[in-house]
Amino acid sequence: MATGGSTAFRFDNTFVRDLPGLCEPWKAAVFPAAHLTVLNESLARELGVDPDALRAGSVVESLVGHPAPAGAEPVAQVYSGHQFGNFNPRLGDGRALLLGEIIDIEGRRRDLHLKGSGRTPFARGGDGKAALGPMLREYVIGEAMHGLGIPTTRALAVIATGESVQRETPLPGAVLARVAASHVRVGTFEYAARSGDVDLLRRLADYVIQRHYPDALDADNAYLALYAGAVDRQAALVARWMLVGFVHGVMNTDNMTLSGESIDFGPCAFMDGFNPETVFSSIDHGGRYAYGNQPAVAQWNLARLGETLLPLIGESPEDAAEAATDVLRSFRDRYDTHHRAGLRRRLGLDAATGVRLVEADALGAELLTVFESQHLDLNGTFRSLAGSLRDGVCPVLPAPWLERWHNCVLADGRDVQRVSACLDAVNPLYVPRNHEVDAALTAAVAGDLAPFSLLVEAVSRPYEERPGLERFAQPASPEFTSSFRTYCGT
Repeated sequence: MATGGSTAFRFDNTFVRDLPGLCEPWKAAVFPAAHLTVLNESLARELGVDPDALRAGSVVESLVGHPAPAGAEPVAQVYSGHQFGNFNPRLGDGRALLLGEIIDIEGRRRDLHLKGSGRTPFARGGDGKAALGPMLREYVIGEAMHGLGIPTTRALAVIATGESVQRETPLPGAVLARVAASHVRVGTFEYAARSGDVDLLRRLADYVIQRHYPDALDADNAYLALYAGAVDRQAALVARWMLVGFVHGVMNTDNMTLSGESIDFGPCAFMDGFNPETVFSSIDHGGRYAYGNQPAVAQWNLARLGETLLPLIGESPEDAAEAATDVLRSFRDRYDTHHRAGLRRRLGLDAATGVRLVEADALGAELLTVFESQHLDLNGTFRSLAGSLRDGVCPVLPAPWLERWHNCVLADGRDVQRVSACLDAVNPLYVPRNHEVDAALTAAVAGDLAPFSLLVEAVSRPYEERPGLERFAQPASPEFTSSFRTYCGT
């Protein structure tokens, strides 16, 4: 598809070239009054683009897709998906477009993608548009996840379209320009497998191996190695979510990437008081995607991925199924390994070995039991550990546990101040507290971006204490939390 927009980006579009059967060329809607609302300057620099250049009017027009940037080949990607356990054979980008791929300053291939850019052939009943509030929400959550070191898609910009979108009430419209390692999903494999075109499935798998799992090429069975790599990345990702109390909210197979990045976390939220049954999403009536269910759901999704790969893993269906099942069964051990290692880091015991390693893991397991029984603020309590070393007390934790932990973390004469600093470097002070996110988005939609900017400043550098940001370290009141619900507006 011809483009004539900005030359700010340099594209090299392998997905369109290699997998034309998994996308549909399409044009974005026209938004004559589009204007930049938020720009992610640090991400722009990662992409090798001057942030000032992105503020030019012609580039802003390109960031809503019309005209598309020079070199872009906008397409709507098609995929299937299990949504709340129910299979939908044809989903796809109903209101989104992949503009193309950019090589960033570190040589990484990144997708540039638009959300809210108008109806596509996969739009079903939707209007193809997006509202400003949910797009800003995805922006701030993505920056928080990135600041926490959790693999995630990120927003390059939020552009107001200048028009209203009709939801329960008219809302200001917006387009999100999103950057991702790729947008290949478990649902992409489900679509290719269901098509019955084994050549398409093989080309998709080869593409993902080349882009995300090149080491699989050295394995005896590259497709089984691809599966094992995907299982391990998801085990690591979900463990990181669990360690900071992140509840994705809509873990459908079309919302699980092969790259191992968090994606499409529209109804997500961070848990304050620890409770495995925590659900924030207004549409998750049965609690399928509750906080404590996330590892099991990830494994279920990966089982669906494994099913699609069976024709590639082995000529014998029985042998292929046995090999894939062995890999899938390894998920829980992989997850537990990543989660225990993360707990040890949060406790300052990541260097423990031998007997101390056993004690470190016991301390972590016991602490989670305390969290659950007392519904303690997960991130706030972990952050308080450094202070307990300096002050000798931590009112919310049992004294016997605290004494054992002190003895373990200060073993061999480790310096209190140095250990405290290490703890503060791995236990965030600022996460997106739900009441603060809610307030910032309400203000932004009303025209005041200052609270939103301050929130982004806090959560994008979550470990570094700074004056004036104290309120972002505080959990919401129980009254707020009991009635708080999220919506899948993104």
